[in-house]
Amino acid sequence: MQRAGKGKTPRRPKKPSNIEKDPVGVYCRIRPLSGEDEECCVEMISSSTIQLHAPDGLKANRNGEYKEMQYSFKKVFGIKTTQTELFEDVAKPLIEDLIHCKNGLLFTYGVTGSGKTYTMTGSPGEGGLLPRSLDMLFNSIGPFQAKRYVFKPDDKNGIEIQNQVDALLERQKRDSQASVPKTPSSRQKADPEFADMINPDEACKSESVDEDCCYSVFVSYIEIYNNYVYDLLEDAPFDPIRPKPPQSKILREDQNHNMYVAGCTELEVKSKEEAFEVFWKGQKKRRIANTQLNRESSRSHSVFTVKLAQAPLDADGDYILQDKSQVNVSQLCLVDLAGSERTNRTRAEGSRLREAGNINQSLMTLRTCMEVLRENQMFGTNRMVPYRDSKVTHLFKNYFDGEGKVRMIVCVNPKAEDYEETLLVMRFAEMTQEVEVARPVDRPIYGLVPGRRQRNQAFKDELSRRLEERGGPVNGEDPVLLNQLIESLPPLPPCELSDPSDDQTLPRMIEVLERRHHIRQMITEQFNQTANAMKSMLQQFDSQIHSKETVLFDQRSKLGEKDKVIINQKTEIERLEKKSKTLEYKIDILQKTTEMYEQDKRSLQQELESREQRLQKELAERRRMEQRMQGMVTDTKMKWEKECERRVNAKQLEMQNKLWVKDEKLKQLKAIVTENGGPGSGPTEPPVKPDRPSRERDRHVAQKRSASPTPLSTVPPVRPMHRRSRSAGGEKWVDHKPPTNLDLDTVLQPILPNAIKVSTPNEKALSKCHKYVLRHQELASDGEIETKLIKGNVFKTRGGGQAVQFTDIETLKQECPTAPSRKRRSGSGEGPTDFNENRAPVANASSAQGYQKRRRP
Repeated sequence: MQRAGKGKTPRRPKKPSNIEKDPVGVYCRIRPLSGEDEECCVEMISSSTIQLHAPDGLKANRNGEYKEMQYSFKKVFGIKTTQTELFEDVAKPLIEDLIHCKNGLLFTYGVTGSGKTYTMTGSPGEGGLLPRSLDMLFNSIGPFQAKRYVFKPDDKNGIEIQNQVDALLERQKRDSQASVPKTPSSRQKADPEFADMINPDEACKSESVDEDCCYSVFVSYIEIYNNYVYDLLEDAPFDPIRPKPPQSKILREDQNHNMYVAGCTELEVKSKEEAFEVFWKGQKKRRIANTQLNRESSRSHSVFTVKLAQAPLDADGDYILQDKSQVNVSQLCLVDLAGSERTNRTRAEGSRLREAGNINQSLMTLRTCMEVLRENQMFGTNRMVPYRDSKVTHLFKNYFDGEGKVRMIVCVNPKAEDYEETLLVMRFAEMTQEVEVARPVDRPIYGLVPGRRQRNQAFKDELSRRLEERGGPVNGEDPVLLNQLIESLPPLPPCELSDPSDDQTLPRMIEVLERRHHIRQMITEQFNQTANAMKSMLQQFDSQIHSKETVLFDQRSKLGEKDKVIINQKTEIERLEKKSKTLEYKIDILQKTTEMYEQDKRSLQQELESREQRLQKELAERRRMEQRMQGMVTDTKMKWEKECERRVNAKQLEMQNKLWVKDEKLKQLKAIVTENGGPGSGPTEPPVKPDRPSRERDRHVAQKRSASPTPLSTVPPVRPMHRRSRSAGGEKWVDHKPPTNLDLDTVLQPILPNAIKVSTPNEKALSKCHKYVLRHQELASDGEIETKLIKGNVFKTRGGGQAVQFTDIETLKQECPTAPSRKRRSGSGEGPTDFNENRAPVANASSAQGYQKRRRP
């Protein structure tokens, strides 16, 4: 024997993909304003479209963020819509489906104070959807209801069938029990009567009720308060000393994967008055409180469930078929959701604040479930729907995952204070319309011949008629009929015995009685023959009627299928027309939006172009200003340079004159000293013109340099001294002239015929040449520019590169002739321009020699 493994929840069988689905039917009802002077933010454009206008205060505060928005519904009911019109369009099809074994869910949704409870319950004279649904249901199935306790709940969301004896015992037990005393109340209002809710002229019924079935109605009423489920019909014993709080119920799943409230009270009702009385009994227990926005605000979600059980009659049409598998149960849930609210408006505190938080959380979970369902259906994803996050969504899980018809009425309060909450409600309603639910299918209950109840009733009526025609009673005990039967028999002879020895009376009596018995047997045989013939004739008629009814049933089924196809096509056409209108409306909105954006774009482009032109003008003006300022700076600079040069030249000339004066004085003093020499002196020599001090200093310096000791090393210098002309020899040079050097336009310039001129030395140029010269410029102490030619030899290194060994430096200096100088001029007072070339030993040079070159103009 194979051992069973761990028990796991069996996977639900996947539903076939060809199941037809219908979108959730969403309707909108607009509540009238309480005052004529109140601002309205909702406008009904058509029978299926409303438009929201942002209040003036919000426009001013949000800089026009809120714009006019339109929302479409299956149908919109205005402020003048009556309860009867709303019932005809919304709830009546659900009652039709309930009678035809199809489930339904109807719930109201909206902000607090938008008229949800009024829509569901109504008021005296204006009954809501719930009393009108009960009225239509009992008007339709009233003549076909089973006796009480024939159907009995099994406490597992199913229905059982009891025989007539058990049902009778249950009824007797109920009648013998005393009624439970009600809880005393000092302020108890009178319950409204059902007759006051609905006008008899507004009563309606379904014409397509199966007469071959028996029906029974069960109702239950629960509320979901702070995410706990409570039974409003539970009769708890009243204890005035220690009252017990109501016990919460739990949700369970039956064998068909439908959710139900375990231990919930289900009462069998036989009339609309009794059903409404049960509803009002639970309504008085529902939690209602007074808030700043609503005087009677529902603080819980209420669910009134109408469960209809039906079972077929047997073949004779007399009794219910005792087969539980043939019992069909359908239910309709009428849900009044509590309104969403903002605590900053209601100013709720304590328990009211907690209630508001739980209400908003459950409604948020409902919106989340709808969003996930829509995403899974539209994009093919397989996200888990969070039904278990709230008792409301968990209870109605089978409606969205299973089959049934779901309809929602969005109640709207058009006052300006509820604009933002209404906007959120509209977005949720728009999203809910895109969620699809599996369409319920027709359930064949049995395979018996239809019309059994009618034939049974017709047979009884015919039997009664025939008995009436014969003049006898319907029940076969009419004395006239008995007298006629007795008169048809032979008369009895006189049976008085006056003599004990009379032997004729008794034999005559026996003979008459035998004859009467024989006649009676003959009548009985004739009656049996006639009854058999009649029975065979009735059977033949029944078979013919059955065949005709079978053909008629087939034709009706085909016609019903055709009607369904036509209805589906009409529904599809309506859906496509609605979708087309919605798309056209969206296209119009997009076109208007595009035009607005294009206008904004053109205006922005014009503004951009104007700003660019302004910017170009400012840039041109700035450039002109910069050029003007540069010209002014240049003019000012040249002016001050000339002024400085003029002052410097004047100062130099003044100092030069002073120097020459001193020189002349020294010459005269020297001549005097020479003339006043001693007597032993030689012949008088002409006075010698003194040399310039600068020349004397140069001679002293040169003598001092020549007197320096020779170095110990006998190594010759790196390169012997040479003339300037040798720098332009036959060797190939690299002429390095940095880009920062200035062109001085002097007469004497270094000429290098075989030179490669570069601004930055590189290895390629050095590899092609033997010599290298760098032209370096710097500012001398007297303010003139001094050019140094730094020369060297190029040789290869061991690493394969090129290196330069510097050998000497030539200095080219430019002087101004008008500038004062400490050097003494020889000859005339002309100021020649001197170019000095100094050759200094570098690297391995052992000595240095200097010479001067003077060129007169």
